[in-house]
Amino acid sequence: MESIAALQASVTAAAFDGEPSDAELDAIGREMPLILADVDLLDAQIMTIDRTPTELDERRIRRARRRVLAARRALANTATAGEVA
Repeated sequence: MESIAALQASVTAAAFDGEPSDAELDAIGREMPLILADVDLLDAQIMTIDRTPTELDERRIRRARRRVLAARRALANTATAGEVA
């Protein structure tokens, strides 16, 4: 019976150095506005977990949702614009 370590060399294409590639870093950079908008939405929702949301909390969550949708739209538009061009 062969050990898993003996089979790893044939399965693994290349050694993983632990660092993201340039393409991955570019993708993260393009998605950063959406990531930050999602974090803002989560922050707004977390603040209201243990209490009843006030009117101000509801507005903050609504604005954060709009920012997430706007960031998603912008990311989708740039992705489709890149495919068309």
